[in-house]
Amino acid sequence: MKAYRILLYYLYTPIEDCLAYREEHHRFCLENNLLGRVIVAPEGLNGTVSGLAEDCQRYMDWLHADPRFAAIQFKIEEHEQHAFHKLHVRVKEEIVNSDLPVDPLKQTGVHLEPNEFRQLMNDPDVVLVDMRSNYEHNVGKFKGAITFDMENLRELPDHVTEIEHLKGSGKKIITYCTGGIKCEKASAYLLHQGFENVYQLHGGIIRYGLEEGGENFDGECYVFDGRVTAPVNHVNPEIISTCHVCGTTTSRMVNCANPECNEHLPICEQCGWDMDGACSDTCRTHPRKRPYNGQGYYPKKFEDYTPVMGFKSAQGSFRKE
Repeated sequence: MKAYRILLYYLYTPIEDCLAYREEHHRFCLENNLLGRVIVAPEGLNGTVSGLAEDCQRYMDWLHADPRFAAIQFKIEEHEQHAFHKLHVRVKEEIVNSDLPVDPLKQTGVHLEPNEFRQLMNDPDVVLVDMRSNYEHNVGKFKGAITFDMENLRELPDHVTEIEHLKGSGKKIITYCTGGIKCEKASAYLLHQGFENVYQLHGGIIRYGLEEGGENFDGECYVFDGRVTAPVNHVNPEIISTCHVCGTTTSRMVNCANPECNEHLPICEQCGWDMDGACSDTCRTHPRKRPYNGQGYYPKKFEDYTPVMGFKSAQGSFRKE
């Protein structure tokens, strides 16, 4: 049993005074030695944090004790240490950037629990649709899934035509993403665009891996913490990505050491050292290239950030991030 836990969660639920709750939430995380990223928005809460097992349990109990967040479903993974370097609790307009004209509290696709998803995923009348960014599905995705070449969920409307042929086909469309949050809006948007028989994997890839072993997920799952990728398939794993530099098979994902590039790319360990963490010779010799430590993960640095105060404006109040 490893000493630390990584928690991933979200919940669409109205939050009235986001700034006040942001301060309360931030204070609790500080007092309980938690690191990670939490987004507070009028539409709900979205977070991923790490800490010692007992601190994470205290955090989950605290959130569940609040009637607004009693329904939060946590994805819990073990880890040897903190998966984050900082604590960020921010107020934003949405808990996942989308700009889609939908409200998950009013309509979404049918939620499939991991065991239901596993039973359906190989049905010939089922089409799996990946709602993640290209750098995420390039390193791992479900067998046979449709993927879109998009940088973020805001681009989904530009790609809906790629599955237009599924309208009226009688096929079951199952959307999936890392933890389930993108699918709440993505599945709602598909329904809004006239698609029928729309479903979503409840809890996403991570929960499916934890509860059902991750069968038929090829590669690794891109995660937004210091691990960069995490294995989810313990049944029939297969690596699908290849090193950007030499072309050998690898599931190792890095950010280019040149901050002006910062591309998320699969780069094998040997090429990581040979290229000093960069994706090309141009980036390797760039004057702003960051020192490479063999990991390929570079947490952002903020001049106005401190763990206790977070981000402060000149007036001394927490500003909306």
